[in-house]
Amino acid sequence: MKIHQILGATPIILTNEEQSFIKKHHNEIAIRSLYDRDEVIARNLVRKGVYEISNDSNNIILKKDATDRKTLI
Repeated sequence: MKIHQILGATPIILTNEEQSFIKKHHNEIAIRSLYDRDEVIARNLVRKGVYEISNDSNNIILKKDATDRKTLI
């Protein structure tokens, strides 16, 4: 392992389904507009730190620093 990997941010591991969700949706998504499966994916992405819930709990917002760290599996 190289020193820049140790000092850098830990990559976020995303599935293909999560990656396509990020590409498909905008930076801010109304939670009520999501279908069942998309809502499950969105919840997982919030847990992983890619999205965050807005103050009014109606939207999820893509974190800018998370897009730099994501990887695919």
